[in-house]
Amino acid sequence: MRQLFLLRHAKSSWDDNVPDDFDRPLNGRGRRNAQALSTHLAHGHVRPALVLCSAAKRTSETYDILEPALEGVPVAFESDLYEATKHDLMTRLRRLDDHLSSVLVIGHNPGLERLAAALCAGHGEKAPLAMLAEKYPTGTLAVLETDIEHWAALEDGCCRLAQFVRPADLG
Repeated sequence: MRQLFLLRHAKSSWDDNVPDDFDRPLNGRGRRNAQALSTHLAHGHVRPALVLCSAAKRTSETYDILEPALEGVPVAFESDLYEATKHDLMTRLRRLDDHLSSVLVIGHNPGLERLAAALCAGHGEKAPLAMLAEKYPTGTLAVLETDIEHWAALEDGCCRLAQFVRPADLG
């Protein structure tokens, strides 16, 4: 079984006068939510073999807060993940090395949400599917499982949504 963890970056700040969206930082709520998620990860809920992280400031800051819970997991910061479409993300994931059993992608909407919805196509636990259909909030982690043998075989409907962890769920 392979696992795909799709994390939308934590809440970013719109208050700063940052001329480029790529450089928007996290806000206070985003940092608190990322810390709660880091605690969740540290309790053994997620241990990917690789982290793919958008190179944007808010995604890299999200990763920096999660890093203690992911200590030792290799990370690649990729500028192509910024503004990546569902198709772009699928193409990138299909290029993963088959020795990897799991990957955590830290990225952005709408691409991440569209990817999760397409990969699951209604397969999975009822409550998480309903939450995914409603909204994919910042700081939310979708846990997908698939029995594909090779990452190149990743396609719409091949996964099941096992968990959908929102910041509000972490108390």
